[in-house]
Parts: sequence; structure tokens; C-alpha cells
Amino acid sequence: MGLRPGRNSLIYGWALFRRESMIVKDFLGCVGWTALVLLAAVTVPIAGPFISLLTPIPFLYYATKRGLYGGLTLAGATVLVISMAARFLGQPQLVLFVIEFSALGLALSEIFRRQYPLGFTLSIGTVCMLVMGFACLLFIGIARNMGPFEVVQAYLKSNLDGALHMYEQMGLEKEKALEIQTYGKAIIETISKIYPSLLVVGSVFVVWINVLLGQRLLRRAHLEYPVFDNADRWQAPEILVWGLIAAGFSLFFPLGSVKLIAINVLIVLMTVYLFQGVSILVFFLNKFHVPPWARGAIYLLLFFQQVFLLLVALGGVFDQWIDFRKIHKRLDS
Repeated sequence: MGLRPGRNSLIYGWALFRRESMIVKDFLGCVGWTALVLLAAVTVPIAGPFISLLTPIPFLYYATKRGLYGGLTLAGATVLVISMAARFLGQPQLVLFVIEFSALGLALSEIFRRQYPLGFTLSIGTVCMLVMGFACLLFIGIARNMGPFEVVQAYLKSNLDGALHMYEQMGLEKEKALEIQTYGKAIIETISKIYPSLLVVGSVFVVWINVLLGQRLLRRAHLEYPVFDNADRWQAPEILVWGLIAAGFSLFFPLGSVKLIAINVLIVLMTVYLFQGVSILVFFLNKFHVPPWARGAIYLLLFFQQVFLLLVALGGVFDQWIDFRKIHKRLDS
């Protein structure tokens, strides 16, 4: 009986030690995981930018594992360490990147916890991504005394100048250099006009890939994850097709500002219907039990051949009337 208080103290001390060691382990895991993703993004050619899109995953994982408060603590400490390392290595632009993507990972963990449907999950995640992206552009613009879209134009122009300088060092003729510069300016002007829609589309893609991979990771780790029922039967709200039609007719307006808005709306809505087309494709792949290797080949074909992407998006549009999966027929019966 007299040894019980000491024994209880020993048990409490051991539990406290294990708790603290788990915190240290998770901190090192989050920092190491994030650093490896960023290192691969910088060093791996071609695939590097795509790897960088996975930066929210470690923050999503540890926020789900430790809860919102624990996730915030780990994210803050990780961002601090990565920021110091980025400044030391002469890569200060990584600081805002890590802040933005860590916030997305934390936001997705809370969205996952609420078990929203797939469409609502992607919508809220995209809104969060857009808000954080615009805030980063605004912060950079204030630091440089520029507007958000002026920052984008300056970034594109600096990349063009860097490419031209590299070509000149390789001995490119002046006439061809001027030709490339002319084409580059035209591309910059085009991107500047459709940048709002590109920002939305890019945000949707980033959120989608992190939702897809994050869900599978959490399931394998035996953590709480969202279950998206019948994702292969997802369809966009029917009212969106009227927005698509209105945007299409708006292209014939003589006003340039109206055309500009219509083009941006068309790009965003066609992306939505691309997701519906992919959902239709997955439905039939599941229906006919297509093996994984064949699915991978089909997805690669979609990725590298934009013509097939357009066909899939058009399939999503016409699904409003044709009902390829007979969803409305099932609901009516």
C-alpha cells in the first residue's frame, strides 16, 4: 500500500514521457516530410512542380492525428523551421508557399472531420485556397508596391526574360530571340486576361489531388477519413448549364470587358464539367471492372492528350440531357 503513490508517480512520469516523445516524433515527421516534398519539388526535373502540390498532405495527416490545436502547433513550428531553412538557402519565396499550403492542409482536416459530400468538400477547399492565394499575392504586392495581378505579370515577364537570356547564352540568333520575345509577350498578355479563371482551375486541381490522396493516406493510417458515397455518380448542379450557355452567347457581345468575363466563366464551368465527365468515365470503368493497369493507361492518355480531356468535358455537359449513367431514371423509378 505504501508503494502505490510512488508507483502511480512512475506510471504518470512514463505516460508523460511517452506523450512528449510522441510530440517530438510528430514534429520531426512533419518537418522532415514537408522538407522532402519541397526538396523534391526543387530538384526533380519536370515532375518537381507537381510534387510541390502535395505539400498540404503532411499538415492534413498530423492535424487529423492530433486534432486542430495540435495540428496548428505542429504547422506553426514546421513553418518556422522551413522558413529559416529557406532564408538560409536563399529561397525566401518558399516561405509564403509553405504558409499557404499548410493552411490548406489544416482547412482540409477540418472539412474532412465534418464529413461533407465530395462536391461540397472540393468547393469549400477551393474557396479556402483562393482566399489564401489572393492574400499571398496581396502581401507580395504590398511589399513591392504593386497590385496582385501586376505581381503575376511581373513574375511571367521575369521568367520570359530569364528564358531569353539563357537562349542568348546558348548562341541563339537575334532574329529568333526577338520572335520568341514577341510570342512570349502575346502569351503573357493572354494569361493576364484569363488569370482569374486559371487561378480558380489551379486551386480546384490542387484541392482535388490532396483530397484524393489525403483520403487514401488517412484510411491506410487507420485515422478518421471522409467517405464519399457514390463519387462515380457525382454531377454538377443543373443550374450551372444555364451559366455555361449564357457565357457562350456573351462571347458575341461587342464589349471587350463582357467577352473577357465570359471567357473566364467558360473556363471555370468547363472545368466543373470536366470533373463530371471524369466521374462518368470512372462509373463505366467500375461497371465493366477495368483492371488497374488499363485505368492508369486511360488516365495518362487524358493527361497527355488534351483532345480527350475536351471530349470528357463535353461528355459532362451533355450528360445533363443524355444521362449516360441513367441516374435520373433510377431516381424517378
